[in-house]
Amino acid sequence: MDMSVWFLIGAALVFFMQCGFAMVETGFTRAKNAGNIIMKNLMDFCIGTVVFMFLGYGLMMGEHTFFGLIGKPDLTLFTDFERFDWSAFVFQLVFCATAATIVSGAMAERTKFSAYCIYSAIISLVVYPIEAGWVWGGGWLAELSYIDFAGSSVIHMVGGLSALVGAAILGPRIGKYTKNEDGTVTSNAIP
Repeated sequence: MDMSVWFLIGAALVFFMQCGFAMVETGFTRAKNAGNIIMKNLMDFCIGTVVFMFLGYGLMMGEHTFFGLIGKPDLTLFTDFERFDWSAFVFQLVFCATAATIVSGAMAERTKFSAYCIYSAIISLVVYPIEAGWVWGGGWLAELSYIDFAGSSVIHMVGGLSALVGAAILGPRIGKYTKNEDGTVTSNAIP
């Protein structure tokens, strides 16, 4: 049974999650940063598409793997254009972009746009494809019969852990906390 239509409908629904992330993150930031947040969400998909297409998808779904840890890219996307499963590629692409987008909210208002674009490229090129290949690409977790429900570990855990690391490195937003004269710390609401 051909699943192409189902994959593409699912991909369209997941793609519109980018809009939801943009709106949520814009709501949590100051008005002056709304354009920056929306542009970061757009660039997650734009940069992610290019790097995922050139190398990420091959690392994730390669037919042959190195000890079940990383797929060997065979570049069938470019060599066998006619028989390539494009609907499965688009389906995996939107999930890759979603994993990268999760982090933008945790690092909002504290990263330069160029630094964020580099981060997004690394997540989409290496981090997400390798770990997603462990489960969805026939890697070592798939061989152990590991089942991921709705991307809970493949997408959300990786995005959440990346966000936690990024937020820990960057620290709180400027103006979020003030130290009082008596040594106590006051948390300030960011309007």
